Amino acid sequence: MSPPTLIKICGIKDSDMLSQAIKAGADYVGFNHFPKSPRYVDVYQIAELIKSTPKNIKSVVLLVDPDAKTLASIMALKPDFVQFHGNETAAWINNALGDTDQPTIKVLPIGSKSDLEAIHPFIGLVEHILLDAKPPKSATRPGGLGETFDWSLLKDVDKNLRFFLAGGLNPDNVAKAIAQVNPFGVDVASGVESTPGIKDAALITKFVVNAKQADKDRDRT
Repeated sequence: MSPPTLIKICGIKDSDMLSQAIKAGADYVGFNHFPKSPRYVDVYQIAELIKSTPKNIKSVVLLVDPDAKTLASIMALKPDFVQFHGNETAAWINNALGDTDQPTIKVLPIGSKSDLEAIHPFIGLVEHILLDAKPPKSATRPGGLGETFDWSLLKDVDKNLRFFLAGGLNPDNVAKAIAQVNPFGVDVASGVESTPGIKDAALITKFVVNAKQADKDRDRT
């Protein structure tokens, strides 16, 4: 039997959304500290949300090209993971983390097969790679845009790579994504929202239920 696909609900803004994700069965919960995002939460709010996250669920704080002060303020909150969602290079992350033991996630945008080459420098440096849809050049945000990418591009990715799949996932396509890609985890933000930044409890539940059903169907084949 394959290990279950981990489920990450990202862009949680308040205690109600957090409770919805926990009740539904999320494994990871994400808090967005990027000011341009409709899912943005400040340091104080993130601190309270991390405190309210049960120990068996991983807390993740999303940052986009943070300066040293911002990164330090977030790491001081002791999230389970810091997620880098900007243009951070492997060398930058290695230098920024220094001697800390902060676990990290690196997001890489995928739009063509050549984009997969960016994975290699981060292997062994970060705990997880998150593969997201490459945003259009006109985009003001690097993710959370509700767009998928061609999952067949991932067929040659190392089967041992513990990556999360993101980009346009929702309750209606998550089962297909798991069946086709077999990722370590799936990540959703806009796909379980009623309006940008506002999570919908029914959609969160449906997403988790469909993801877990996909695991069961995979193990029966």
